[in-house]
Amino acid sequence: MTAVPLDHACRAHLHGNRTSSNEAAMTKRIAVPPESPKPETEPCEDASSRIRFFDDSGALTWRSDHEIVRVEAWGPDALRVRAALDHLIEDQGALTEAPAADATVKILGERASISVGAISAEVSAEGRMRFVRTESGEELLAERPIHFWWPGPRNYTATGNGYQRLEQCFAAYEGERIFGLGQHTHGRLDQKGIVLDLVQRNAEVSIPFLVSSRGYGLLWNSPAIGRVELGMNATRWVADSARQIDYWVTAGQPADIAARYADVTGHAPMLPEWAAGFWQSKLRYRTQDELLEVAREYHRRGLPLAVIVSDFFHWTQLGDWRFEPSEWPDPGAMVEELSSMGVRLMVSVWPSVSVLSSNYEPMLRSGYLVASERGWPMHADWPDRNSPARVPVAFYDPTNPEARRFLWRRLRENYYSYGIKVFWLDACEPEIKPGHVENLRLVAGPGLEVINRYPADHARAVYEGLRSAGESEVVSLVRSAWAGSQRWGAALWSGDIPATFESLAAQVRAGINVAISGIPWWTTDIGGFHGGDPASPAYRELLVRWFQYGVWCPLFRLHGDRLPRSPLSQAMSGGPNEIWSFGEEVYEILAGILRLRERIKPYVLEQMAAASATGAPPMRPLWFDFPGDAKAWAIEDEFLLGPSVLVAPVTELGARSRGLYLPAGASWTDPFGGETYDGGTWHEAPAPLERIPVLLRDGAEVPIVPTS
Repeated sequence: MTAVPLDHACRAHLHGNRTSSNEAAMTKRIAVPPESPKPETEPCEDASSRIRFFDDSGALTWRSDHEIVRVEAWGPDALRVRAALDHLIEDQGALTEAPAADATVKILGERASISVGAISAEVSAEGRMRFVRTESGEELLAERPIHFWWPGPRNYTATGNGYQRLEQCFAAYEGERIFGLGQHTHGRLDQKGIVLDLVQRNAEVSIPFLVSSRGYGLLWNSPAIGRVELGMNATRWVADSARQIDYWVTAGQPADIAARYADVTGHAPMLPEWAAGFWQSKLRYRTQDELLEVAREYHRRGLPLAVIVSDFFHWTQLGDWRFEPSEWPDPGAMVEELSSMGVRLMVSVWPSVSVLSSNYEPMLRSGYLVASERGWPMHADWPDRNSPARVPVAFYDPTNPEARRFLWRRLRENYYSYGIKVFWLDACEPEIKPGHVENLRLVAGPGLEVINRYPADHARAVYEGLRSAGESEVVSLVRSAWAGSQRWGAALWSGDIPATFESLAAQVRAGINVAISGIPWWTTDIGGFHGGDPASPAYRELLVRWFQYGVWCPLFRLHGDRLPRSPLSQAMSGGPNEIWSFGEEVYEILAGILRLRERIKPYVLEQMAAASATGAPPMRPLWFDFPGDAKAWAIEDEFLLGPSVLVAPVTELGARSRGLYLPAGASWTDPFGGETYDGGTWHEAPAPLERIPVLLRDGAEVPIVPTS
């Protein structure tokens, strides 16, 4: 790495104004050469031309009064920026240790720059940053002042006790498209113009990583509650109460951005072969016998089945994390029988601990529960077994390593000991009620500053537990996630969504954005969660179309609370939700889709291997593979599964054809009719009830059509 040195006196001025021992620990002191006649504390003579920069072992630091900004290489083609008042802190974010990368720092009077690979940051004397492509100097992203006078592009508003409401403002660009940012129900793929709350909620998953059509990716490396405003006049990131601005930015083609992001937040493990099969679930199987009978029926019919689920209320008390013996008398025998049919049992684990749980008092005494800033440490209520009314509920604190180990000991004793190795981490936002995040206190920090990381730490508890038990395959179904959740074997699903065509259309967009957000394992409740009448012709058509979409998702899973629905209690079960529950015509179509999944499973696993190795999402937008096709950036209702399969879901009742765009730069073949089309063209494709349009790229061989 190379650097243009500071003027000796200005180096001395910077050294003489360091007031924080924490800051000194974060930055290496630059020694003044012995021949310099000026004492270390002497300021620069010309304050109007004061140089505010210094090079700290390849990182660029700018200071003015109390504000400090540090820009450093964080992997190839990537920079990390931190800004704070007085000193920088150890971060609470998702970034792992920085991969090796060479940086070049240049300090030239009233400006400075730092370059690493494809990206450079230029910093003005006022501390304003501009990110450019190193080779061409083309602007990727630049800070924008909030007002021409005050404040600048970064704003710190005190909230008390050393915390601030933090704002980071960037310029907006005509024609820019923005993707990623987790999973949302707003029904849009391109999120330019949207305001998003940075908060975890059921079906709203905050992963603060975006990819821009301008060729950069940006991670807001803060788990604080806040929002991002993707306006037409500016982009603004806000943390309601935190101690420093912290973000990471990279440049390149979409595949490069995905790879760099995986390198700094963690690569997903390889998806196990069994997890690529079909998962059967309904609102709740009430007993061991009921669950086993469903699995036996799949087996009798010769239908592929990989996973079946024991959902909530199977427990004695909420937070006991063990089976109710009157309903689940012999878990070991159940697991053994399922295993003989090639089926794994998944068990629902909530982070909630009711006051009736045998674990409540020992966890409270040990400090393993999320605390309150004010009042009793209870953050929800819930119906519990043998209670005439809802009872107060606490949540364990997964940011506490000892609490994570306590949870795993209970899971090991009460589930793993029976051979259960797959867990459903439901309601892991966590589902507090009311949503008073400011009243939470965790080991990692105040709720407002750290709560968005909760689902990632919860997945980590199970991952570390299973790995400590010698397991190499970890898959945990989660309802919420944060940046880096993928490294802990988190398989995200889209939460409790409506059973409507509008919801299906929204899921297509949500799944693509999740993939761009770095979570390769994703699924929906096929058929939607809330409602759905198994006897309704309209609902049956919706279910068929959802299956035809779901079979091409990374994970393939049926779930939902079908009619007739019942009140929330341990006695509830929900309506029938097996593939034979919707009439003979639908059954034949769904059975064929299950067999299709088995045929394409090797291709799916190839994409999962690529995701693990390179960060490339298995399910992705057309522009990921065709970034040079401007039209591909505007397509919201098609996607690629891997490089070779283009999927065009049908999301309207009664539709029997649909228009689709074929990206330029490839040829596309309809495996059913055999026709081949040039890319860069539009087509009206047939979509009979039995299938949706799926096309293969450049003669790829994926066994979509059955051979007999």
